[in-house]
Amino acid sequence: GNSMICAGNATTLTATGGSSYEWSTGAMGNSVTVMPETTTDYTVTGYDNYGCSTTVNKTVNVEQLPVVNISGINAICFGDSTTFTATGGNSYTWSTGNHTDNITVRNAGAYSVTATSANGCYATDNITLTVYPTPVASISGVNSICQNTTAQLTASGGDFYHWNTGSNNNSIDITHGGNYTVQ
Repeated sequence: GNSMICAGNATTLTATGGSSYEWSTGAMGNSVTVMPETTTDYTVTGYDNYGCSTTVNKTVNVEQLPVVNISGINAICFGDSTTFTATGGNSYTWSTGNHTDNITVRNAGAYSVTATSANGCYATDNITLTVYPTPVASISGVNSICQNTTAQLTASGGDFYHWNTGSNNNSIDITHGGNYTVQ
C-alpha cells in the first residue's frame, strides 16, 4: 500500500505470504483500507496453516493539503477585466486551463483553481465574478437658452453623476450656452 497519503484520503494495505491475517485495526483478511488523520503505524500478523506467525509494520505518512486562496476584485463593469491570484501551492491549474498563479478575466461566472504542493497534495478554491452592465447616461433639457435666463439640464441612467461643471447632482442650472457633459 501507499506509504504517503494526502490528508482526507484513504489507502488500502495488503499483506501477502500467510493464509490468514490480523491487523492492528482489528480487521481480519489480507487487506485493510485506512484513512488516518495523522502519520500512523499499522501492524499485520500473518499466520500459516501450522499456526506459525510473522508480524510486520507499515507506516502511512499523512501529508497536509495546501491552503489555497484566490484574491482579486470579484465585481467589475462590463468591458473591464480583473486579475485573480492564487496562493498556497507550488503549481496551479485554473478552470480556464491556465497553469499560472494568476489569470485575467472579464466574463461573469465561477472560476476555480487547484493548487498542488511540493508533496503532491492538492486543494481547490472558488471565486465568482459579477459583471455589471454599463449605465446608459442621457441628458434632458433645453438645447438653447435665451440670454439672462436660467435653464435646467437633468441627467438620468445612473446612480451617481459628475458633470463637467464640477457638480455631482443629477440636475444642474445653466445660465449660458456651451457643451455640457455628464458621467
